[in-house]
Amino acid sequence: MRDPHLETSGKIIGFYEREFYCFSNFSSFAVEWKGCLWQTSEHAYQAAKFMDKHPEIADQIFNAKSAHDAQKIAKKYKDKRPVGWSRRKVSVMEEICLNKLQQHPYIQKKLLQTGDKQIVEDSPDDDFWGWGSKRDGRDEMGRIWMKLRKNNLKI
Repeated sequence: MRDPHLETSGKIIGFYEREFYCFSNFSSFAVEWKGCLWQTSEHAYQAAKFMDKHPEIADQIFNAKSAHDAQKIAKKYKDKRPVGWSRRKVSVMEEICLNKLQQHPYIQKKLLQTGDKQIVEDSPDDDFWGWGSKRDGRDEMGRIWMKLRKNNLKI
């Protein structure tokens, strides 16, 4: 049975674990970024927090067995994030997603299939990267994918 919190009307493109899941950082698409081939974009994003001052933590994240494990490691070291990370995190995520898009024809195809519909990370748990439980969150991931679609239609 589908999660009743997920958007299924067809009016928007939701990508929280279904047809357009390839847009998720947890999807199994490796991404080359900053000279490394990351298992997922989640690995790359979580490691980005520590690359400059704590490369040993970034290495742990690089070697994490799953995107979920990469996220757990980063949360464990939350106090070691660089000052000003919150101001940079969206642009870092956009750069990683752009690399992912450019490296995977399948994701390019799926992005084109969205047409001009709104793209939403319809996660009921995250109101920053997704839209959260009340569907009124920032949805920064949806915004990133719509911006990439607008700027990269001729990949």
